[in-house]
Amino acid sequence: MKTKWMNYILFLGPISILIIISLLNMKIVGINNAMYKSYFMKQSLWFILGFIVMFIIIKLKPKLLFKYSKYLYYFNVFLLILVLLVGKTINGSKAWFDFYFFSFQPSELMKFSLTLYLSQILANYKKHDFKSELKFILKAIFLMLIPSLFVFLEPDTGAIIIYFLITLGIIMIYKINIKWYIFLAMILILLGGGFLYLYYFNKDLLIKLIGTTFFYRMDRIFTFVNKDSFQLDRALIAIGTAGLISTKHFIYIPEAPTDFIIALSISNLGIISLIIILGAFLSLDVYFLYKLFTNKNMKYKMFMAGFLMMFIFAQIQNIGMNIGLFPIIGLPLPFVSYGGTNILVYFMFLGIIGSKKEFF
Repeated sequence: MKTKWMNYILFLGPISILIIISLLNMKIVGINNAMYKSYFMKQSLWFILGFIVMFIIIKLKPKLLFKYSKYLYYFNVFLLILVLLVGKTINGSKAWFDFYFFSFQPSELMKFSLTLYLSQILANYKKHDFKSELKFILKAIFLMLIPSLFVFLEPDTGAIIIYFLITLGIIMIYKINIKWYIFLAMILILLGGGFLYLYYFNKDLLIKLIGTTFFYRMDRIFTFVNKDSFQLDRALIAIGTAGLISTKHFIYIPEAPTDFIIALSISNLGIISLIIILGAFLSLDVYFLYKLFTNKNMKYKMFMAGFLMMFIFAQIQNIGMNIGLFPIIGLPLPFVSYGGTNILVYFMFLGIIGSKKEFF
C-alpha cells in the first residue's frame, strides 16, 4: 500500500505543480488580454476531466484497453480523414472538430492510439532473426505512416515528428540489430539529400509533389536560424525583461498560452517559474525512466518507451523554441500549455502508467 501511494506522489506531485503554474498563467493572461478571458475556466475543466479519465483507466484493466487498441487506432484514422473534410481551420491547419463548447483534435488522440496499438501487436515478436526483425520494422513503419499521411495534409508537422519518435522508441526497446539503424540512417540521408536538392534547385517539382503550404511550414521551421519571427521576437523580449520573481509589464506574444507558454510564464511569474517547471519535468523524467527499465513486461516497456520519446521531446522542443534554439513547430508543453485534447491525451497515458497491476 505504501509503494502504491508513493508511486502516486512521485508522478502526481510534479504534475500538480505544473498544473498550478499553468492555471496561474491562464488567469494572468486572461486579465491582461480579453482574448484569453475564458482560458482559466476552460483549462480548469480540462484538468478536472483529465484526472477523471486517468482514474477511470487506472481502475479499468489496461489489458482490456490493449485488447481493443486496434479498433481505437482505426477509428482514430477515420477521424483524421473526417477532420480533413468537415474540420475547422485554425491558423492555417484543418485539424479540429469544432463543437459548441469545445474543440477536439484527433491528431493528438492518435499519439495515444498509436502507442497503444504498436505496443500491443509488436510485443508478440520474440525472435531476433532477419525475417522477424524485418516484419517488425515494416509493420511499425506502416502503422506510423498511415496517420502521418493524413496529418501531413492538415498540416501538423509537430504531430508527424511525434508519431515517428513514438515508433522509434518502441523499435529501440525491441533491440533490433544495429545494421537496421545504419540502413535507416542511409535512407534518411538519401531522402534528406533529395529534398534539399529539390528545395534549392527545383522548387516547381517540389511544389507539384507536396503543395505550396509546405513552404510556409519550412519558413516557420527556419525562423530559429535567421530570428525573423515576430512570435520569437516578442518571446525573447518577454524573457529578457523579466525578473527572478515577476515582470513589471505585460508583453503580448501571439499564441502565448499554447506554443509560447514558457515565455508567457517567465513574463507573468518570473524566471523562478522556469526553474520550477524544469525541476518538475526532471523529476517526472527520472521516475518514468525508472518505471521503464525496472519492468520486465515487453508490452509495458514498449508503451513507456513510446510515451517517453514523445514526452521528453515535447519538453525539449517547446522550451528550446521559446528561446530561439529550435524550430517553431507548434508543440505544446505537457500539462502547462493551454489545450484540451492534449491534456486529456497525457492523462490517458498516465492512466496506463499509473495502473495498479500494469496490464496483468
